[in-house]
Amino acid sequence: MNNRTEQMDDLQLVALPTAVGCTEMFVRFSATEWNLRPMRDAAAQAGRALAEAVVGAADPGNPGMLTARIRVAGPDLVIEIETPRVLRVPAIPHGPRVGVTEVGAGRYLLWASLPLPGGMSASSVPLPRRQRRPSPAAAIEAARDPLPDDGDDVMQRILFGLAKNPQDRHRR
Repeated sequence: MNNRTEQMDDLQLVALPTAVGCTEMFVRFSATEWNLRPMRDAAAQAGRALAEAVVGAADPGNPGMLTARIRVAGPDLVIEIETPRVLRVPAIPHGPRVGVTEVGAGRYLLWASLPLPGGMSASSVPLPRRQRRPSPAAAIEAARDPLPDDGDDVMQRILFGLAKNPQDRHRR
């Protein structure tokens, strides 16, 4: 079986209670964007439970950053939360395919794996094509007032700035 990851998104959040709702929305949005609407609620609930476990184990006075990750790999949708810095072992949420893995001294990766619907595999999920494109307002503005082509002048100023002694920049 192929367990190759076909798509992945992640989000970094401060490990405070607000991260729980943000993680839930992030997972819900990703599942919707990846045309996995039937899994949206279960995935969002799994993300919420994982985030609650990590936030519960974090120090509220010095919470650090957690990383929420969702990926489509092999026959599963996988939700992961990587803990900030060193903290005590988070409680593992209830569920059939959840776990915790130590990824470093005192750092953990909590995960939940949900089977894709109808025997789908990651390679058959209709993922969105992403490309950088300007917003409609930016495209109108660019068409109205194009930037002059001063590429050589700009590049010369950048190179001159990089070649200067770094200590000279801080004396001004």
